Amino acid sequence: MNVVDSSAWIEFFKAGPNGLIFKPVIEDHAHLLVPTISLFEVHRVLRRVLPAEIVETCLDAMRRGRVLDLTDRRAIAASEAATRHRLVLADAAIYSMALEHRATLWTQDVDYQGLPGVNYSAKP
Repeated sequence: MNVVDSSAWIEFFKAGPNGLIFKPVIEDHAHLLVPTISLFEVHRVLRRVLPAEIVETCLDAMRRGRVLDLTDRRAIAASEAATRHRLVLADAAIYSMALEHRATLWTQDVDYQGLPGVNYSAKP
C-alpha cells in the first residue's frame, strides 16, 4: 500500500520535476490510500493558482484511492507520531495513517526525511 503526501500530490498536479517519481504510485489506485487531510492541503494550495474546475478534477483523481478519515483513534495515533517525530498535525496524521496500514509514504517534504517507511525525494 502507498500514501502520497500532500507535497507530492501538488508536485504531480503542477507537473513539477519530481512529479514523474510520484506518477506510478498515484496511478496505482488499487494500492493508494488518501488521508482526508491531504485533500484539505491540496485544495488549499491549488485553489490559489488554478481554476475551480481543475482543482475539482485534481481532487477527483485523489478520490480514486481509498480515502481515510481522521477518526478519534487516528487523531491519538497522530498525536503520538507528532510527539515522537516532531511533526505538525497534518504531517503526523498522514504519517500515522501510513504506519497504520503498513504503507510506504511518498513525499518530497523534508520533515519526513529519514523516518521509517518513507520514500523521500528531495525537491530539485
